[in-house]
Amino acid sequence: MTAKWACPKAFDMGMFLAVRAATPSLGESRTVPENQDRHNHHGQKFVYDFTEGNRDLKDLLGGKGANLAEMTNLGLPVPPGFTITTEACKVYLDSGDEPLALRDEVSGHLEALEQRMGKKLGQAADPLLVSVRSGAKFSMPGMMDTVLNIGLSDESVVGLAQQAGDERFAWDSYRRLIQMFGKTVLGVDGDLFEEALADAKSVKRVVVDTDLDAADLKKLVKQYKKIVKSEAGRDFPQDPREQMDLAVRAVFDSWNGDRARLYRRQERIPNDLGTAVNICSMVFGNLGPDSGTGVAFTRDPASGQQGVYGDYLQNAQGEDVVAGIRNTVPLADLETIDKASYDQLMQIMETLENHYRDLCDIEFTVERGQLWMLQTRVGKRTAGAAFRIATQLVDQGLIDEAEALQRVNGAQLAQLMFPRFDEDTKVELLGRGIAASPGAAVGKAVFDSYTAVKWSRSGERVILIRRETNPDDLDGMIAAEGILTSRGGKTSHAAVVARGMGKTCVCGAEDLEVDTKRRRMTVNGTVIEEGDVVSVDGSTGKVYLGEVPVVPSPVVEYFEGRMHAGADDANELVAAVHRIMAYADRVRRLRVRANADNAEDALRARRFGAQGIGLCRTEHMFLGERREMVERLILADTDDERSTALEQLLPLQKADFIELFEAMDGLPVTVRLLDPPLHEFLPDITELSVRVALAESRKDHNENDLRLLQAVHRLHEQNPMLGLRGVRLGLVIPGLFTMQVRAIAEAVAERRNAKGDPRAEIMIPLVGTVQELEIVRDEAEKVIAEVEAATGIELKLSLGTMIELPRAALTAGQIAEAAEFFSFGTNDLTQTVWGFSRDDVEASFFTAYLEKGIFGVSPFETIDRDGVGALVRSAVEAGRATRPDLKLGVCGEHGGDPESVHFFHEVGLDYVSCSPFRIPVARLEAGRAAAQSKGSDSR
Repeated sequence: MTAKWACPKAFDMGMFLAVRAATPSLGESRTVPENQDRHNHHGQKFVYDFTEGNRDLKDLLGGKGANLAEMTNLGLPVPPGFTITTEACKVYLDSGDEPLALRDEVSGHLEALEQRMGKKLGQAADPLLVSVRSGAKFSMPGMMDTVLNIGLSDESVVGLAQQAGDERFAWDSYRRLIQMFGKTVLGVDGDLFEEALADAKSVKRVVVDTDLDAADLKKLVKQYKKIVKSEAGRDFPQDPREQMDLAVRAVFDSWNGDRARLYRRQERIPNDLGTAVNICSMVFGNLGPDSGTGVAFTRDPASGQQGVYGDYLQNAQGEDVVAGIRNTVPLADLETIDKASYDQLMQIMETLENHYRDLCDIEFTVERGQLWMLQTRVGKRTAGAAFRIATQLVDQGLIDEAEALQRVNGAQLAQLMFPRFDEDTKVELLGRGIAASPGAAVGKAVFDSYTAVKWSRSGERVILIRRETNPDDLDGMIAAEGILTSRGGKTSHAAVVARGMGKTCVCGAEDLEVDTKRRRMTVNGTVIEEGDVVSVDGSTGKVYLGEVPVVPSPVVEYFEGRMHAGADDANELVAAVHRIMAYADRVRRLRVRANADNAEDALRARRFGAQGIGLCRTEHMFLGERREMVERLILADTDDERSTALEQLLPLQKADFIELFEAMDGLPVTVRLLDPPLHEFLPDITELSVRVALAESRKDHNENDLRLLQAVHRLHEQNPMLGLRGVRLGLVIPGLFTMQVRAIAEAVAERRNAKGDPRAEIMIPLVGTVQELEIVRDEAEKVIAEVEAATGIELKLSLGTMIELPRAALTAGQIAEAAEFFSFGTNDLTQTVWGFSRDDVEASFFTAYLEKGIFGVSPFETIDRDGVGALVRSAVEAGRATRPDLKLGVCGEHGGDPESVHFFHEVGLDYVSCSPFRIPVARLEAGRAAAQSKGSDSR
C-alpha cells in the first residue's frame, strides 16, 4: 500500500475538513473559473456543490443530494461532489435536451472538484473517478439508475492500478464500469454480462468473483467490451467526459423507466418531480480485506428496536451488498474486522439520528481503513416500527407529540389492524384479483348465501365465492369469513360492504371461472368444488388453495376493548398505537361517525371510537323475508293494498330503529330513507320469465308471478343507477317515505319514554332540486307532528339531504333553504361527475388509465380534488352562505380514506363517516390534518 493511496492529498481528513470550512456556504460569494457560467439566461442555477445545499432543498437537489449536502455541513466524511438539480431533469424530459447552460455549469464544478482532489477525471497517470447516481425528492430505492467508476478507460485503468498498488482492484473496477454502463446507459441486456462473469468463474473453478485475479479480470474486460460492441453497435467510450454526460442522461431517462413509474404509482409520488443527479468522487470498498461497503440503520426498521442493524461486505462496492452475489456479515461484525471504522460509524449514526430526529438509513464505504459516508435518508420502516419509533423519540425528547403524529399515517394503522397469513408457510397460489378489503380469511368454498349461512351456523368457516354480489347476498357475506368475486372492483358492492363489516375481500379475480349452478370454481385447470378449503388475502389480492395459517392483530383486540394499553402484559405496539391515537383525538376538529345499518355494527363502531352514525342505509333492512312485503308494495294496484303493505313494514322498521338508537344512545344517527334502484327489490327478469313460461307450458298459471312479471317489465330500466331510486322512489310510491319517517319518529319517542337519548337525523337521498326536498320535507314534518301530538313528546328531529348529484352541489345554496344538514355521498357524486359506473369500470379500463398516468389513483379510492372536490367545496360555501349553522358531513367511502380526510378537514366539514373498521384510520388522519393545519398556520 503506497503512502499516497492510503491518504491522498485531497482525501486527508484534516485537509478535507479545512477545504470544506474554507468553502463558502449557499448565498456567499466565491471565485469560480472564468468558463463557469452558473446560470442560464433566466438566472436559473442547475448545479450545486455538496457544500452549498442542505436537507431543506429536496425539491431541487433530491433527497440524496440534499442529505449529502447536510452531512457535509455536519462535518461528516462525505466524498466531495456536486448535484445537478431536478429542474435540469424537467427541462430534459420536456424538451429532450439538457438546458443550454448545464454543460458549462457542470464543467465549472468538475474543474473545481478536480482542483480539490488534485487529479483530473480519467487522466491516465492518476485518474479521478466519479459515481453518477440518481436522487429524487422521495426515496425510490432501486427504481432508477446508478453508474460507478466513471472515468476509467484502457489508459487510466493502468494508472489506477499503479496508484492503488493493486492491479486486480483496478481491473475489477473497470469491468464493473463496463457492466453498469453497458446495461444502464447503452441498454445492453445485463444477463449477457452476468453470463460472461459466470463463465469466467466456471473456467477458473471458483465460486465468488473475488477469487478471480487480475489476469482473469483483464480477459473479462475484453469480453465485456465485445458484448457492448455487438449489442450496442458502438465501442465502449474511452472519453471520460462522454462517459459522464451519457450517464447523466441515462439517469434523467430512468425517471420514466417502467420500474420507476410503477413504483411512483404504488407510492403515489407525482410524475412531474424529476430526479436530481449526484456526481460524487469515488471511494473504493473493493481494495482488499481492509476495505468494504455496507448499509446501516440507526434502529431496526422491522421492529423499531434500538441497536446495531445492517450488513457489511468486505472487499466490495455498493451494488454487491444489494445484489446478493456474496453473503454479507451482520454490521456488528465490523467491530471485529475494523474497530476504528466501527466506532466512528456508531458515532456518526448517533449524530445523524439526533440530527434528523428519526430512523436513518445509511450507506457507507470503508477504503483501506478510512470511513466514508455515501448516503443517508430517513429510513423506510414497517407499520409497527413507525408507531414504536414515533413514541420512542417522544420519550427521548427528540420530537413532541405533534411531530409523532406526523410520523405515522392511516395506511400504516390499517396494516396493523388486519390479520395476516403466516408468510413462512408453504402455499399454492390459485390466482390473483383486486385487493378490495384487507385481511386474511380461510374457509370452505361456498357459492350462494344460503349455504354460507347454513354452514356457518353449523360452525364451519366459509368463503363466499360469487361472480359478483348483490344486496341479496348480505346474509351470506355476514356469515362468511371472506368474499371472493370474479367481477367488480374496489368499490363494487362486495368491496364496499366487506370493508364496512371488516371482512376480507378480493374482487375482480378474472382468472377464476365461477360456476354457481355446478357449485364449483375453475382456475387454470384446477377445479375447486364446494367444500374445498381456500385462503383469501385481501391485502395482496392473492387466493390460495388450502388453509394458510393466520396471525391475529393485537391492535384490533385493543380497539375492540379486549386488550388494554395500560395493562402489565400490554403489547408494546398496542401501547404506542394508544398514545398516538389519544393525541390525535385531542387535537382533531373533524368528528368521526360510522356507516352502520344495525345494532351490531353500531356497537362495534362505538368501540372503535365512532361519535355517531353518519349513514344508516335502510335498504339493507328490506332484504330476506321482508322482500316479499316490498314486492307487494310495488305490485299494489289500490290504496288499500298499498296501505296494508306499509302497515306490515312499519313495526319492523320501528323495531330496527329502536335497536339502533339504543346502541348509539346519546350520539347522532343519520338515517337515509330508501335509496337503491327499484329493480333490486324485484326478481331477475330472465329468471322470472323462464318460471312463468314453464308454468304456462304446464298450464299451471301463477297469478302473482304473472303480475310480478308485468311489473318487472314495466319498471325495467336500462341504467337503474340513474333511474327510479332515492327521492324519486319516495315521490312515485306514495306512503313509502312517510312510513319510514313515522317508524323513526315512533322509535325516538319510545326511546325517550325509556329514558334514552336518541338523536335521529333524517336524510333524503339523491335530491337534484330543492323542490323535491321541499315536498318530502313537508310530508315528513306532518308525520313528525302527528307522532309528537300522539305521544306528547317533542322529538327534535332534523331533516337534511344527501348531496350526491352535480346539480345538487351546484344549487346547494337553494337546497340549504330546506335542509338542516348536508351529507356528501361522494361515491355517487364521483360516478355522476365522471360518468363512470364504479361496478363496471374498475375491472375494465382503470388499470390502463393508471398505467397511462390519467389517474394517479382511482377517484373512487381518493377524492378527485379538482373535479368532485371542487363541487364539494362549492356546495360547502354556498350552503353555509344560505344557512351559516348548516351541519356538513360526508358518508361516502372517501370518509375513511386518509388523503380524502385531509381534504374534508381543509374545506371545513364537521364530520366524516366511514365503515366501522376504518374509524380508527379516520380518527388518526383527522388528528394529523388538524396538526398539519396548525403547523401551517404557525408558520
